[in-house]
Amino acid sequence: MQINTAVFEKFPILKTGRLTLRDIRPEDAEQIFLMRSSGRVNQFIARPAMSNVEDSLKLAEKTRLAYSNKQGIGWAGILRDSQIIIGTCGYNQIDFANLRAEIGGELAVDYWGKNVAIEAVSAIIKFGLDTMNLHSIEAKVSPQNRGAIFLLEQIGFKKEAHFCDRIYFNKQFADMAVYTLIKGNETFGV
Repeated sequence: MQINTAVFEKFPILKTGRLTLRDIRPEDAEQIFLMRSSGRVNQFIARPAMSNVEDSLKLAEKTRLAYSNKQGIGWAGILRDSQIIIGTCGYNQIDFANLRAEIGGELAVDYWGKNVAIEAVSAIIKFGLDTMNLHSIEAKVSPQNRGAIFLLEQIGFKKEAHFCDRIYFNKQFADMAVYTLIKGNETFGV
C-alpha cells in the first residue's frame, strides 16, 4: 500500500454543494489577510494574527511550494455563488511511510455555525481516504476549541492524545489534543 502521488500532478479541485476548494493563489492574499487578521479566527491557534498582506502572500507561496514538493495540499474554500474565499484548509503534513496526513484549516467568523466547515472538511477527508489512499488522518487542536472538536467527532475522529503544556506561545504554555480518523470509521453527512 502507498499514497497515490498522482494527486500531485494536477492540483485537485473539489466541489461541494456550496463550495469550490481550489489552490491558494497570490491573488487571494487580500481576502486571506482579512480573514486571518481577525483575532477570533486565531483564538485557538498558536500563531499571531496576520499584520499585512505580505504575510498572506508568503502563506500562498509556502502552500504552493509544499504542494509542488509533495509535502502538503492547501485549498482555498470559495463560496461557489460569489467567489469569496471564506476559509483555507488542507493537509499540512503528509507522512508517506505511514499513509497518514495532518489536516488543518480556518474559517471566516461570518460562516461559523453554518455547517460550511463540515462540508469542506468532509470533502477533504473523502478525497484523502478515497483518492490519496490515506489510512489515517490526524488533527491537532486546542482542547478549548469546542467547535473544532465537535466537527471532528461528527466525522468520526477519536481523541488519541492530550499533551499538557505542549505549545509555548505569547509567553504561556497551552495544551494540545490530537484527534485521529482511521479509514473505515468516517461518518460523513451534514
